[in-house]
Amino acid sequence: MTDLPFKILLSLQGKGYHFFLLFFVLLIHCLDGVSSPQGLYYFGRQDSDLFRLLRENGVEVNAIESLRPNEVKRLPDHGALLVVADGYPSSRTAVSEEIYKIIQKKSIRLYVEYPETLPGRGNAPEEVFQATLERGVVTAPFFGGGLPPMSILGMNDCQLIPVAHPAPLIVLAKVAGFDKAEYGLENTEVYPLLFREENIMVCTSSLSDFSKGRFAPVQSWQVVWQSILGWLLQEETFHLNHWTFDPQPSYSEYAPLNDDARLQSVKRGAEWFYKSRLLLHPEWKNEWLLFQGDGKAPFGPPISQEMPVGDGSMGILEGHASEINRDGSQQYRYWIRTDVQGEAAYALAAAGNLLQDSLSMKTAEKLVDFLFTDSKSRSLTSDREKGSYGLLGWSYTHPYVIYADDNARAVLGAIGASSLLKEDRWDKLIVENILANFRTTSRQGFQGQWLREENVSEKGWKYYFQQDVIRPHPHFESWMWACYLWLYDKTGYQPLLEKAKMAIRLTMEAYPDKWRWTNGIQQERARMILPLAWLLRLEDTEEHRTWLTRVADDLLEYQQPNGALMEALGDASLGSYGRSGSNADYGKTEAPLIFHNGDKVADMLYTNNFAFFALNEAAKSSGIPRYQSATVKLSEFLIRIQVRSDVHPDLEGAWFRAFDYGRWDYWASNADAGWGAWCTLAGWIQSWIVATQSLVAQDASFWDQTADDSLQDVFDACRWMIEEE
Repeated sequence: MTDLPFKILLSLQGKGYHFFLLFFVLLIHCLDGVSSPQGLYYFGRQDSDLFRLLRENGVEVNAIESLRPNEVKRLPDHGALLVVADGYPSSRTAVSEEIYKIIQKKSIRLYVEYPETLPGRGNAPEEVFQATLERGVVTAPFFGGGLPPMSILGMNDCQLIPVAHPAPLIVLAKVAGFDKAEYGLENTEVYPLLFREENIMVCTSSLSDFSKGRFAPVQSWQVVWQSILGWLLQEETFHLNHWTFDPQPSYSEYAPLNDDARLQSVKRGAEWFYKSRLLLHPEWKNEWLLFQGDGKAPFGPPISQEMPVGDGSMGILEGHASEINRDGSQQYRYWIRTDVQGEAAYALAAAGNLLQDSLSMKTAEKLVDFLFTDSKSRSLTSDREKGSYGLLGWSYTHPYVIYADDNARAVLGAIGASSLLKEDRWDKLIVENILANFRTTSRQGFQGQWLREENVSEKGWKYYFQQDVIRPHPHFESWMWACYLWLYDKTGYQPLLEKAKMAIRLTMEAYPDKWRWTNGIQQERARMILPLAWLLRLEDTEEHRTWLTRVADDLLEYQQPNGALMEALGDASLGSYGRSGSNADYGKTEAPLIFHNGDKVADMLYTNNFAFFALNEAAKSSGIPRYQSATVKLSEFLIRIQVRSDVHPDLEGAWFRAFDYGRWDYWASNADAGWGAWCTLAGWIQSWIVATQSLVAQDASFWDQTADDSLQDVFDACRWMIEEE
């Protein structure tokens, strides 16, 4: 630049040309290239969630082409610059020490992700920490009252540069808790995630693709970004009015539902079985076998949407694991479980019947065939000479493990499907299974623990039939009693009724102080309601009504105005899987979704799903209006929280295990080693919700729907199983 403007200015001095003086000062400033359009400056991909968020909220953002010194020098003093990690996680963001010095000299506020160089420290460590169970933990009051210290933030598939810092804003750590680190940061490795060095804020990972990576809770991450952007722009009250995310609930908490909302929910729920690609197909059988392995860790990558969908003849996989990848996809559970086959068959038959959908009906038929033939459920229990005859093995990889509750759900699914399909070819197998369980439970009607096929075969069924075992643990025991009651209604075989009544009486005498519970006390109540409802069908006595109303009313004490059933923990000494006892325990075993009673979480794997089915049966058997009202409220809650996704077709129409109805978001403690907050399950979750929505849509019950099943001749042919000398 020449000195001509200065000469002109000098010539004008003292001549009263103040306007021209001001003009030339501005001209010099512009010609020097120091000034740029005011606003927030941004370097990185313009398809990032952050850039889209800024544009959607009308934030003035100016993209710059490079981080070369000359480019950065052109930025205005006291400005703001966002630098996101384009190459995350494979490559670091190239920010040199020279750039940091320019930033500091110009008093620019900088946010930078995953940098190869740290301000004032030189090159960042080359190693990377790969998070598994770790979550973000707020460690400073920087984010205000909406996100106080020890608040938990969910980040998925996070990779981080391990560096030390004395006062981070957020750290990554393995901590126990629902929405706060209950045990603080003691006895756990802590990795600074976000920290500030004067006017530079460093993120040791990447936060800019928060939507694609499905960071949660959504409200909390909104606070995080409002705080970061407010700091950058020096606006204390900065607010983001728009925040889009996917997947999301189908409706807001109290949004009006159209007349066909339930029908559409059933339709979407049934379509999910196909969109999820869980129905096995011969073209990817090898992948299934590879990832299933021995069944101990049957996890694998998402099934491509390009892969063909099976027709049910090869069965259906479990569902999604609760592990989310950085692109928002989830791992699959490549495992064939017996119960899931029967449950999914019932759901598809129920939806097919309601919607007049022949494809769903055909798939259901093939799934029941698979359940009893090719799933290996009877591979070890088809010898009439063995005491294990008729029982159903737990899974394709573990046919020697036998759970009564899994048997009950599998056979109830088969019953429901066969009735809707008007097919009797499975009747003998259904009756055999109920009688096989009947004769391998104690005098009092309890299995007591899971059975091992070789032990039952060696000891004989009478060994178990003559035992004295009492276990008031409805999650594992009660639905088989419901099967006894159902079969008694079809056959009049009195011992079925008497054994069910004895088990129910002993369980109710132990309620509530001696009940065992698995992941929470609410799930035990939810599971107990079904046999109580069906007992009332057979013997409508004052005592039986008292039993039903006691458990159902206690369950519904936790029903929220929006219809959700809140989770609750019981006496810790009676729980199989209580809350994590330390940070180290987080993620090691099965676990509840909550940490304290009062946490606003609904569980669709253990409670709301089974309660939905059972409450509908209770409403119809008792005629009590409040149970019908509670069923409808729960139905509408489940309609509203059904997953809607434009990005992930394999999740569209599903239900996740957890829902935080306080935030109206998919969030909870993800401590459960097998079934965390974001799992799906073709059986337990999807099946009972879809099937029960179909019943509610028709103002029907399972009991009435299967009332015409004629089993007397089949039962008579199977009596040898329980009357053998």
